[in-house]
Amino acid sequence: MKDMLVRLMELPDISEKEGQLAQEKIIFRKPIPPEKSFVRDWVFDHFGIYWANEVEASFSHLPVHCWIAQKGNDILGFACYEATARNFFGPTGTLESMRNKGIGKILLVKSLQSLKEMGYAYAIIGGVGPADFYKNTVGASIIDGSEISIYENLIRKKP
Repeated sequence: MKDMLVRLMELPDISEKEGQLAQEKIIFRKPIPPEKSFVRDWVFDHFGIYWANEVEASFSHLPVHCWIAQKGNDILGFACYEATARNFFGPTGTLESMRNKGIGKILLVKSLQSLKEMGYAYAIIGGVGPADFYKNTVGASIIDGSEISIYENLIRKKP
């Protein structure tokens, strides 16, 4: 999988979509340290150990380098930034049953806004799966030659 580059100067306005989701009682916020195990375990259950480990790393920063979508006591999605490498967005995921509502877009933009607030003009979206989503949502483009990335020598569990 390749990395993508996104310009942070002109991110899309998500306020209308966020307001619509607020009507459904879906909120977006950064979790706090007492919630670390809940967020990590939720990510592990839905997306696996690698992403759970990256979420755990996002809690080593204050404020936490992660956004969540929440309805009541339920997590619906998450997005991390600077979890594995500086200026990297990801991992991110939304419950399958909650996809196509705009939750992933809001989590993406909020994370990229956080990187912009840290002083970055561009960000890297690491190890991209759905390139069209990032291209269409924030104008990201593939970085040529990025097949070899920070994940190149990732230790994998043996079968």
